[in-house]
Amino acid sequence: MKIAIIGYGKMGHEIERLAKTKGIEVAAVIDPTDSSAAFKEINKEALSQADVVIDFSVPDAVAENVRRVSSLGKNMVVGTTGWYNSLNDVKDLVKKSNIGFIYSPNFSIGVNLFFRIVDESSKLVNKISDYDVFVYEGHHNQKADSPSGTARALGDIILRNVKRKKRLVFDKLDRKILPEELHVASFRAGFIPGTHVVGFDSEADTIELKHTARSRAGFALGALLAAQWLKGKTGFFTMDDFISDFFK
Repeated sequence: MKIAIIGYGKMGHEIERLAKTKGIEVAAVIDPTDSSAAFKEINKEALSQADVVIDFSVPDAVAENVRRVSSLGKNMVVGTTGWYNSLNDVKDLVKKSNIGFIYSPNFSIGVNLFFRIVDESSKLVNKISDYDVFVYEGHHNQKADSPSGTARALGDIILRNVKRKKRLVFDKLDRKILPEELHVASFRAGFIPGTHVVGFDSEADTIELKHTARSRAGFALGALLAAQWLKGKTGFFTMDDFISDFFK
């Protein structure tokens, strides 16, 4: 399989490095600001040899990247976060162009197992009103968005399952939190690749579920596996579709 990489930051470099160890050819690297990238923009020449395009660029560029990639008929994996206000527009582009598309707030296989663990745990906690719920996450000091897409996804899982929680709160609270609110807190420091914690707290005890990334390799591996899975497919997919198929 041959891939093109959009965005030559830390994740782009990690995907390139890992692809070589997996026998996946990197046909093109596209980045408008990095002088070492072979191409500055998405065009027919840049994508001519690619089976699947992997995007780890910046949130504001994603919708336009999808428009250009879909117009050239190439399947696409998007690991960039923070662009979800454009989700409906992207779905329309994917449908009209009949490409294969998959996105996730986090392509780590471990994180997606974590999602499933939290899903089952929050269903249990829903039945015991004595437990309140919290979520917090930490990342390196270069991360562009807050909270992380993964933290938002964890919050959405809990809202879906814990019926007494109705709303996510991401900002600093200068007031008492309401019972129906779920506080999702963030911190940024140093070189932390990513840590996410979901907690269930009662007067008697606290239960914490935690995922800690040791490096970016897990995210890159998941994106590459998703790209291999997506090759030859058409339609709009999430990581959950891939994971469900992967663990059949």
